[in-house]
Amino acid sequence: MNRLFGAVVLVLLVFITGSMVATAQSSDAAPALSTDRTAPSYDMKGQAFFDLENVQKKFVQLAEVIPADKLTWRPAPDARSYAEVFLHVASERYGILALMGAETPAGVDPKTMEKSTTDRTKIIAELNQSWEFAQKTIKGMSNADFAKLLPKLGPTANAGDVVYILVADAHEHLGQAVAYARMNGIVPPWTVEAKKKADEKKAEQK
Repeated sequence: MNRLFGAVVLVLLVFITGSMVATAQSSDAAPALSTDRTAPSYDMKGQAFFDLENVQKKFVQLAEVIPADKLTWRPAPDARSYAEVFLHVASERYGILALMGAETPAGVDPKTMEKSTTDRTKIIAELNQSWEFAQKTIKGMSNADFAKLLPKLGPTANAGDVVYILVADAHEHLGQAVAYARMNGIVPPWTVEAKKKADEKKAEQK
């Protein structure tokens, strides 16, 4: 009798433990099996354009205030100079968007652009020209274009991923440019403006 009771208890324990494991596994997998079909609230096209436009303005603002003799400055021998960072940003707009089929304008060679000049006027011109290309390309995309699959980049990669790469790359190099400025005692123009407004607001409150 005791043996039978012990056997029954053992079977029940195995059953309960198995059920708990199954429930836990089911719970862990729940997010992947979500039936939520609500349309996303994030506007990839609008947000990407907004981010890139703001970053472009800041690149140009920095390029305008960096002393001419600092455009060739670099933090280390194997690092890009200030001029090369700006021109690298311009060249990558063509290179990254080419991943989804955007054609680089005739006469533009992204491969040689980075070391093409140290002249401020020409650098800003390259930033503006590449930005015109980028905004025209992105504005011309429909929502369906953003979802267009690009198997050559990966089994689930799409054109929207390429635009996201461009946004991430732009922010990375803006941070680099700001770091360069700070290392040379240069305060970014938008920071100067923000401080000015904050000081004016404090003065009004007194």
